[in-house]
Amino acid sequence: MFILELTYTAPVSAVDEHLEAHVAWLDEQYETGVFIASGRKNPRDGGVIIAVADDRARIEEVTAADPFAVAGVCAYRITEFYATKTAPELAPYRERLPG
Repeated sequence: MFILELTYTAPVSAVDEHLEAHVAWLDEQYETGVFIASGRKNPRDGGVIIAVADDRARIEEVTAADPFAVAGVCAYRITEFYATKTAPELAPYRERLPG
């Protein structure tokens, strides 16, 4: 599982110019099952996404296609972790530590 932290690298007004395309991109990632939660940070200087994928390379490919990244208005910090304990509703995402 991955935590994707977006940090805006441009004024919010520049970010907002790409917001509609970013939301459409988010919707695509939810439809394909890559994203399971997302939202703005408070204060509004970026966002956070919880994602699932087979490997980091796939996540890097997905984030590179974000209209915010393409426009150069955000930077991503990608953190991989093992979700060994979850709420019951997230049981399908539980992972085991590597052997």
